[in-house]
Amino acid sequence: MTSNENLFILLPPSEGKAISGTTSTKFKETDGTFGKALAKQRAEIISALRMENGGSQKLLGVSGPHLLRAQQANLALRGAKTLPARERYTGVVWDHLDLASLTSAQQKFTDKNIIVVSGLLGLVTASDAIPDYRLKISASLKPMGKLSTWWRETISLALNKYCAGGVIIDLLPQEHSAAFVADQKLLDAYFRIDLATKSGTAGGHDAKASKGRLARHLIINHGNLVAALKSFKDPKFKVRVLKKF
Repeated sequence: MTSNENLFILLPPSEGKAISGTTSTKFKETDGTFGKALAKQRAEIISALRMENGGSQKLLGVSGPHLLRAQQANLALRGAKTLPARERYTGVVWDHLDLASLTSAQQKFTDKNIIVVSGLLGLVTASDAIPDYRLKISASLKPMGKLSTWWRETISLALNKYCAGGVIIDLLPQEHSAAFVADQKLLDAYFRIDLATKSGTAGGHDAKASKGRLARHLIINHGNLVAALKSFKDPKFKVRVLKKF
């Protein structure tokens, strides 16, 4: 097993996002840990969203005021106000992960070791400054087609390189995990994990809060991964390893 600091946790973004941001870090495609590697693809998606006027109701999966906000955000990405990803994402998983209440040492660990797979940005770490946006990785955007498929080669290359010699815990939903192929030659170990009911059926949407708590448990106990996976307790769900090497 690799050193404790070489444990990486893959999480999905949240559909819910904080609106606020700071103008001191205006977004550009080259920003963040993966900016140089993914800038070309990010620029292509931003341009495609402009061609779609920010995205239709079908593309973005929302309507009414939520659709208007999403369209406005998607049309104003370049130069937009930013927040660290850990503050931008406000969904159930992230609420129960509750990074702000961790110790300073644990927060420092999460800054570079929690990695988000995003339909718009490809990859971001918890500390990367990102804009408000809405775009699911399962969406089909012209001319790219389904984004998880379109992103797969680029995300896989960048993520395997970043995590080389380390251990990846993949807590992604299927549509996000489909955008990443783990390289057994580069990684020390890879675990694709979900939460299942006691009877063995997939937890799905109902397990989001538990997934956040699991991620938190792994961060706090990342010094002993095997023990951490075994010791996680939840009233409804159990840890299930779907794939590993």
